[in-house]
Amino acid sequence: MILKVRFQLSSMMFLQYFVWGCWYVTMGNYLMKTLNFDGEQVGHAYSTFAIAAMISPFFIGMVADKYFAIERLLGALHLIGAVLLFAISEVQTFGNFYILLLAYSFCYTPTMALSNSLSFSQLEDPGKEFPGIRVLGTIGWIIAGLTIGFLGIEDKATFFKIAAALSAVLGLYSFTMPHVPPKNDQEKKTFAQILGLDAFRLLKEKDFAIMIISSILICIPLMFYYSFTNAFLNENGMTNAAGKMTMGQMSEIIFLLVMPFFFKRFGVKKMILIGMAAWIIRYLLFAYGNNEALVWMFYLGIILHGICYDFFFVTGQIFVDKRAPENLRSSAQGLITFATYGLGFYIGTIASGKIVDMYLIADNLHDWKMIWLAPAGFSVLVLVFFALFFKDKLKT
Repeated sequence: MILKVRFQLSSMMFLQYFVWGCWYVTMGNYLMKTLNFDGEQVGHAYSTFAIAAMISPFFIGMVADKYFAIERLLGALHLIGAVLLFAISEVQTFGNFYILLLAYSFCYTPTMALSNSLSFSQLEDPGKEFPGIRVLGTIGWIIAGLTIGFLGIEDKATFFKIAAALSAVLGLYSFTMPHVPPKNDQEKKTFAQILGLDAFRLLKEKDFAIMIISSILICIPLMFYYSFTNAFLNENGMTNAAGKMTMGQMSEIIFLLVMPFFFKRFGVKKMILIGMAAWIIRYLLFAYGNNEALVWMFYLGIILHGICYDFFFVTGQIFVDKRAPENLRSSAQGLITFATYGLGFYIGTIASGKIVDMYLIADNLHDWKMIWLAPAGFSVLVLVFFALFFKDKLKT
């Protein structure tokens, strides 16, 4: 690969996830501590991303691939997103905040797939070359968290303004990326193929159906972590919580590198069970730890993110890629994305918000032990369901 192109793709990935990492982790703390939103409102705010994740694959399948050059569409979406992020930083009422964040999510979520597509179009061997480019996205997320934590702005709208500025930079930068024209497929596709609905026929196969159902269910307790961990750590008096939470992404990089070693020895079922068990352990560590003598439990819970994310999400994506016929692989990946980042995350955001409100003791004071035991218990049920009914038929 030409060094210039590699630099372009890597820097694009860095900015892509830096922008997301600027606001996503700390938003819950800002909404609860500064704007005084309740847990249910925070849950609804995070649900905007899940709603957009359910719809954006259809947008890409019906519009993006067919009518627009990828780099131009990326640029336009990030520039519009920059304006929306700045507007978000200025509002203080829930209704306005929700509408603007939903509009932004509709702009941002398609760019995740589009940035991947642009990268794949320039690579000779995506299997070998893409991980080295995509890892810059994780590094961007880490740097964003360290920056927000170092500046001490986890409860200020400033992090939305920083995200807006970087989104504008990325928007302009996108227009300099390699040109990827819209697809001009001679073969006519059915409406179901365009939307990726043809992958639903794979649900007739029991092991695939169990995987999808389990993916939806385990993403419900997952959203407790994504939506409320930063608020939890700040409420417990941890300084620079956003920076310390980046240890989770650091461990994600490490476990991603060693995954092939474990995958060959354990296979799909055991890997996913380990990932589910890690979520249970994480929530128990949060429930029984504290910011004094047992603060190591908080740190360990954060560091477990590598196992929690890689062993579940990445293994599930590998399973889908190997299990689906070649002509359905893209649609099948869209289906599992819809199930996890879309439907599962949406249910999880709403449920987590209600649970957090249920254990509100006083203003900005919660019974976090009971809050964390709820997703821990639900994760146990999902683990048992998956262990009993999923049969690992893939040869690793």
